This record gives sequence, C-alpha cells and structure tokens, in this order.
Amino acid sequence: MTTFDAPSRELCTVRRINTNTPLQALVTLNDPAYIEAAQALARRMVKEAASNKIDDRIAVGMQLALLRPARPNEITALTKLFDSRRAHYATHFDEAVQLATNPLGPLPAGQDAADLAALTAIGNVILNLDEFVTRN
Repeated sequence: MTTFDAPSRELCTVRRINTNTPLQALVTLNDPAYIEAAQALARRMVKEAASNKIDDRIAVGMQLALLRPARPNEITALTKLFDSRRAHYATHFDEAVQLATNPLGPLPAGQDAADLAALTAIGNVILNLDEFVTRN
C-alpha cells in the first residue's frame, strides 16, 4: 500500500492525493492480480463486443473499465499495440498461452491464444491508465 501512497490508518483521510509513480506502474503492469484482471477483461472484450473487429473489442474494454466511450485516438493507439502484440504472439506460441491462461485458466473454446494474449496486453494497458487507477 505504500507504493500507492496509502494514508496512515491512525487518522481518517477524506481524500487522498493523486499520485502516479513508476513503482505504481510496475505494480499494475506486473502484479499477478492485475494480470488476472487483464485476462478477465480480455475475455469480456471478446464475449461482449458487437463484432470480431478489434476496434469494437477495444471500445468494450474501455467502456467496462472507464465507464465512458473510447476516444478515436485511444482506439488508434491501442489497435497499433494490438497489432504489434498479435504479431509477436503469433510467432511465440508458448508466451501467448502463458499470458492468455495463467492464472485465469484454459482458453475458452474456439479462442486463439495469440489473439487473447494480445487482448490481455490491451486490457493490462487499460487497467494501468491513471484514469482507471485514481478515478476521481
């Protein structure tokens, strides 16, 4: 909790100060709980998107996590990241399976490991946004 500037429990704190440090980003990008949450978000993006298009899946993920529609520039940036991660995981199958399944569990029926791993990376980025971590 120190990493996230948790206040002392000796006094009541009405409002915490907003901070964002490199240590916080390392926790939210690498902690097993955040990886599992990113996997779950990726699976919901697949399940709840109106189509198989990555734009639709990203829009669903942003809406679920931030409770607002994704902006066009956000979709563009996350689509580029998805394409990059998808290309990597297409040639590194073991890494794809690891990221897409550990610790949440086996791939859902009919899912491609590279796609789900790339979406997990997208989910991890969304869950690492300051807007998600510190919602005012």
